Amino acid sequence: MSDKLDLSIIIPVFNEGENVGELYNQLTVVLSRLGKASEIIFVDDGSMDDTFQKLKTIKDSKIKIVRFQRNYGKAAALSCGFKKSQGNYVITMDGDLQDDPKEIPRFLEKLEEYDMVSGWKSKRHDPVSKTLPSKFFNALTRHITGVKIHDFNCGFKGYRNYVVKNIRLYGEFHRYIPALAHWKGYTVGEIEVEHHPRIHGKSKYGFERLLKGFLDLITVTFLNLYKKRPLHIFGGIGFLLILSAMVINLNLVSLWFRGIKIGDRPLLMLSILITVLGAQFISLGLIGELITNSRNNDDYIIKYDSYELENDR
Repeated sequence: MSDKLDLSIIIPVFNEGENVGELYNQLTVVLSRLGKASEIIFVDDGSMDDTFQKLKTIKDSKIKIVRFQRNYGKAAALSCGFKKSQGNYVITMDGDLQDDPKEIPRFLEKLEEYDMVSGWKSKRHDPVSKTLPSKFFNALTRHITGVKIHDFNCGFKGYRNYVVKNIRLYGEFHRYIPALAHWKGYTVGEIEVEHHPRIHGKSKYGFERLLKGFLDLITVTFLNLYKKRPLHIFGGIGFLLILSAMVINLNLVSLWFRGIKIGDRPLLMLSILITVLGAQFISLGLIGELITNSRNNDDYIIKYDSYELENDR
């Protein structure tokens, strides 16, 4: 095996003891046909069954196992796998046997055109309680992020190595990897993938994950738009509040000039409150600017650098 691998396959698992053995067998068949130097990284996200023990029984130099102290979530497991991966291409898939390893060659073929390729489970074998919220979530995410793919939730994805090394994940951000990659300037493609019904174990996702995912959508959009310019959003809100207070004050001044008492009017108290809130929002934006400018602001990725080429000569 060469020092630089062709392919890394990252599989986050949580209580999948009944599935990991069969998944490994399926992967072995596909990888033997590909004939590429590869590694399979299983990240055990704090499983409470025999998942880790089952993984340890697999005697294969391609297998790498990382075990978390407790359950940290899929984003943390993927982030760990990204850091450990050494392949030129990276494939992520779930460990529940619903993703078919036979799709891997199609991902690699599509990665000749794109920096990242997301799977699309067009025919899902999941209950309506999962598919209906997923359709709504995907439509909302497409609209907000501007990334025109059908399935953000699909864990079956392919990447070029430099993409995963420049993606920071936490919370439920794994859902938004296509958006994060797109915002960093990488090209994002999509292929339809076969989706199998779950045979062993049960789904780890419920309604609370949907709520967390929606809140993280707000977070990831905010960070992308205003991470480097917090004054633009907080100052904008503050300016609108102060402008509203000025309109109210103009109305009160006109009443005062007509001899009408304004000292006991609720509008006067409201204008004062809005002015104070507006000033606070602007101050919050300025503090955010101070924090942003006190940190390393080199938040960019260099694709080509003539200086490095000259130094290598």
